[in-house]
Amino acid sequence: MPSSTKERILDSTAELFRRQGYTATGMKQIAADASAPFGSVYHFFPGGKEELGAEVIRTSGRLYMQIFVEVIAENPEVLDAVEAFFSGAGETLRETDYADACPIATVALEVASTNDTLRQATADVFEEWMAGATEYFVFAGIARVPARELAFSMLSLLEGAFIFCRAMRSTEPMAAAGAAAVALVRAALESSREGEG
Repeated sequence: MPSSTKERILDSTAELFRRQGYTATGMKQIAADASAPFGSVYHFFPGGKEELGAEVIRTSGRLYMQIFVEVIAENPEVLDAVEAFFSGAGETLRETDYADACPIATVALEVASTNDTLRQATADVFEEWMAGATEYFVFAGIARVPARELAFSMLSLLEGAFIFCRAMRSTEPMAAAGAAAVALVRAALESSREGEG
């Protein structure tokens, strides 16, 4: 459980963004959800909702990257790790009645054309994810250029599946996206092995 007021504000904001988006989330709602005095939100984030939003996006991005690292640690084989990551995303959606999807994508879809500060924050997180996934695939033996393309494909499948799952209230899109991601990774691994031979 978050110990400091600032951590509670960040966690509550991330949860609210995930469930209802940036625009629908108000500062009073954030303070109430965090059990924090209203003035403390502006104490920690004098730039207001935009500053808070940018920090939440970056903090959430690091947390989601940590989830990927934990899945990798539990699944040493790359195909198993990719399958487990998508399967875990589907389970989370089911367990939360399709409310908990990716807060980064939720905010990016909402503000990318209207708020450059938040657009940049989401772009930075996506680039960090791309870099991490690319390095993971390179470590698995895939050349850097196809590894980055594979990272884009996998993350696009994941984020697209979140949208379909929430709209359809079904994990079928996540299962299909996971199967497609595993197939892409398998093909890339086989291609890299053929190139070595």
